[in-house]
Amino acid sequence: MTAKIPATVVTGFLGAGKTSTIRHLLENANGRRIALIINEFGDLGVDGEILKGCGIESCGEDDVVELANGCLCCTVADDFLPTITALLERETPPDHIVIETSGLALPKPLVKAFGWPEVRTRVTVDGVVALVDGPAVAAGLFAENPEAVQAQREADDNLDHDSPLAELFEEQVACADLVVVNKSDLIEAADREAVEAAIRAEARPGVRLLHASHGRLDPAVLLGLSAAAEDDLDSRRSHHEGADDHDHDDFDSFAIELPEVATPAELARRVALLVESHPVLRVKGFAAVAGKDMRLVLQAAGPRVQHYYDRDWRPGEPRHTRLVVIGLKGLDRAAVEAELTGEAALAG
Repeated sequence: MTAKIPATVVTGFLGAGKTSTIRHLLENANGRRIALIINEFGDLGVDGEILKGCGIESCGEDDVVELANGCLCCTVADDFLPTITALLERETPPDHIVIETSGLALPKPLVKAFGWPEVRTRVTVDGVVALVDGPAVAAGLFAENPEAVQAQREADDNLDHDSPLAELFEEQVACADLVVVNKSDLIEAADREAVEAAIRAEARPGVRLLHASHGRLDPAVLLGLSAAAEDDLDSRRSHHEGADDHDHDDFDSFAIELPEVATPAELARRVALLVESHPVLRVKGFAAVAGKDMRLVLQAAGPRVQHYYDRDWRPGEPRHTRLVVIGLKGLDRAAVEAELTGEAALAG
């Protein structure tokens, strides 16, 4: 009987470093054929485009399948199974499948899908890897005390549920076979113990916890966990037990188009101001910079705004700036657009 193809699910909150981790994995694949399934929450498949344009020999465009119409665990029936089937039926199947979930995804419903008859005999979940933003946890963003949160709910009629960010953190860590604390270089030594304690409070017993910077981990550490997670669902607790899916009512996401920007620094400044003044969780996209032949990639998670040039604009490709903004429910699109196109001159 042919051995099952292993699949690794990479989950983690917005900006935790999933794409950086996968880039490093591809750069160090050592000839292993790795197929990617990349999921985007938003109108623009930024992460897929970054990977397609990375120039890594082992990262061929036909090995990247992007699902851009919602959270993977929500669209599993329509997109996931056909995608997996198409990969398995290729003349040369992949050696390993890596699935990058949306930052808003619940991993357990995806793992359940590997138990479906269509794929169960051919693919196994080698492991669920949860990427955690170390500085964010150090700041207490995902370490709410359940009793304190419940008390706050009861004291405030406007609170209908726990913080969705904390719940997502708990879901992702509780489902993981390996937890990676990324951006460890940005964590103060005195905070490291508290970060690990917050994670272990949600992780299953015996789950390994590793530290990394910029997603740099040996593929031998990430792949080959042999967890067969689809056969171990009962140990992976969830707030959504018995639910077939979940919604994203706690979040808003939309794309905004802008003209060419004068400089990367000016765009980064405007994005930083946006994140500071509005309930924005993540901003990511591409920008055309006046006088530059290369496309600028911009990503912002919290107060950190990063940008770099990834490749030349292709012939006939529209030169424009397009950013996806993800924030809490009720995010004012008009105000966001005004912030990004305000008095400071973005156009060249």
